[in-house]
Amino acid sequence: MTKTYSVIKGTGSYIPGRVVKNEEYISSMFYDKDGQIINSSTEHIVNKFVEITDIHERRHVEEENSTSDMAYFAALDSINKADIDPETLDYIIVAHNFGDVKNGSLQTDVLPSLASRVKKLIGIENPKTVAYDTIFGCPGWIQGIIQADYYIRSGDAKRVLVVGADVLSRLSDPHDRDSMIYADGAGAVVLEGVESDTPVGILAHTARTDANGHTFNLFMGKSYNSELEDENVYIKMYGHKIYNYALTTVPAAIKEGLEKAGLGIDDVKKVLIHQANAKMDEAILTRLFRLYGKKEVDMDIMPMTISKLGNSSVATVPTMLDMIVSGKMEGHSLNAGDTAVMTSVGAGMNINAVIYKFPE
Repeated sequence: MTKTYSVIKGTGSYIPGRVVKNEEYISSMFYDKDGQIINSSTEHIVNKFVEITDIHERRHVEEENSTSDMAYFAALDSINKADIDPETLDYIIVAHNFGDVKNGSLQTDVLPSLASRVKKLIGIENPKTVAYDTIFGCPGWIQGIIQADYYIRSGDAKRVLVVGADVLSRLSDPHDRDSMIYADGAGAVVLEGVESDTPVGILAHTARTDANGHTFNLFMGKSYNSELEDENVYIKMYGHKIYNYALTTVPAAIKEGLEKAGLGIDDVKKVLIHQANAKMDEAILTRLFRLYGKKEVDMDIMPMTISKLGNSSVATVPTMLDMIVSGKMEGHSLNAGDTAVMTSVGAGMNINAVIYKFPE
């Protein structure tokens, strides 16, 4: 029976040009959550950080750009690769967490929405191209994909642009060692409805929010350096709690999505996991394989960008997707007929997963 499926028409991304290596943090002064200077040398702290996260460098946005600028660059990239008239877009969904944050300021700006700003920057005049933002923690872009799929399958939309963009570097506490995790970037896709007799494109998805006891695993708080006399707030997290939460819930969410699609782990070519922490992602994949009774874990199934790009929140998965399908990620490819899992975990605490089959 012929059905409507949501298929990726084009991918895009924007990776900022400013490379920040770990060596730049050697001169930093790090404090613990109690406001005490950490008693280890900064060099030891940085080396331990690499051991846990595998982050050697990250990208920070250029001084002249903000979140909506990066979102526009990635959006335009995906539109050009899709080779479509942007006036034919029915929706523009922009996932982010902090709005526009300009250089030298910690004030976030979400009026007007980033989606409206992106629409203006692209130059779309069609008033029926509805533009709005979504905030769902790091899984925001995948949640935008899920929303787009509902629009397309219901017949309300034919084409949807979904963008994920965040600037975390300007909201990170320079006295918190977790600041070394955060990066900036943007990724995007154009989704289009196609009629098919066989399942293709988005096959299934799943999502959950665990607010009871997990809401403030990620939050905004004052600098760990109590000597700073300001009212600014920065990104804060309880890393160990997030690690345990992710290991407990993400593998099950992926399995649930695969079961909805009538698939198992052996049917999956790639698992694109939010790039938050290399050790955590490896543990999630190991736990996922164990759910299928497999002791041997094929780590090649899981591409990783965190070593060079850091954690750019909603941008990690779409950026990685674009790199792979554009042939820019050595050793990894996604071709016609391949099935991929895209999954993320983040503030909320929120989790989601999308099962996607590339058209043949």
